[in-house]
Amino acid sequence: MPFTLATWNINSVRLREDLVAKLLREEGPDILCLQECKSPVEKIPREQFAALGYPHMVARGQKGYNGVAILSRQPIEDAGEMDFAGLGHARHVAGRLENGVVIHNFYVPAGGDKPDRAVNEKFGQKLDYLTDMRDWFRDNRPEKGILVGDLNIAPLDEDVWDHKKMLKVVSHTPVEVEHLGNAQEAGAWVDVTRRDIPEGKLYSWWSYRARDWDAADKGRRLDHIWATPDISNAAHGSRILRAARGWEKPSDHAPVFATFDL
Repeated sequence: MPFTLATWNINSVRLREDLVAKLLREEGPDILCLQECKSPVEKIPREQFAALGYPHMVARGQKGYNGVAILSRQPIEDAGEMDFAGLGHARHVAGRLENGVVIHNFYVPAGGDKPDRAVNEKFGQKLDYLTDMRDWFRDNRPEKGILVGDLNIAPLDEDVWDHKKMLKVVSHTPVEVEHLGNAQEAGAWVDVTRRDIPEGKLYSWWSYRARDWDAADKGRRLDHIWATPDISNAAHGSRILRAARGWEKPSDHAPVFATFDL
């Protein structure tokens, strides 16, 4: 059975419960992966989501920050989590569908403002997190897997509004791009979004600081959907719902979609 999957950094699932509901009503993905839920699992407002046809959820949460959740129309089994870099943060959860596909939902650390681990501990934590991802995928080569989430890195030149100006800005520095590429290569992950949309500027995040984010359009593609080679050819229909960035009291991220014929 084909299914459509979406990933979205919601920036507080409780504050933006109605926006999640709006997306579920209007777009109807079969599976929605959320990041930065900023809520303990027991306080995620799952009743409204269940009433909209999403009774199944696997999640990891903590009060006030981080947090990841997978909402699903179809049954999904909790497949655990990894605490990469030993941060003790709720940044990963995995769910297994009845067809055996495992969905990994990630919220990679943002990395702070300065791209120098000597003066910025958060940047070091980000690089360590990505290194642990690489090592884990190398030792546990995934099959029949989908990886989604806010990876907090825009890897390609066309994934940022100005490549040269962004080279020293956290999220597009060469060292981050290299670390993400190593993690991707270790799992042989296919970037489904860019395979479907190989050319042109493509963004999923626009800063709250921009007076008119839409007109300025200084975006970055921080949110990703990857798949293992054995199922990547089943993916199609990738898109980013840019309009969601303009909803009332929005997240600064827009949802990213892909459909899998599995």
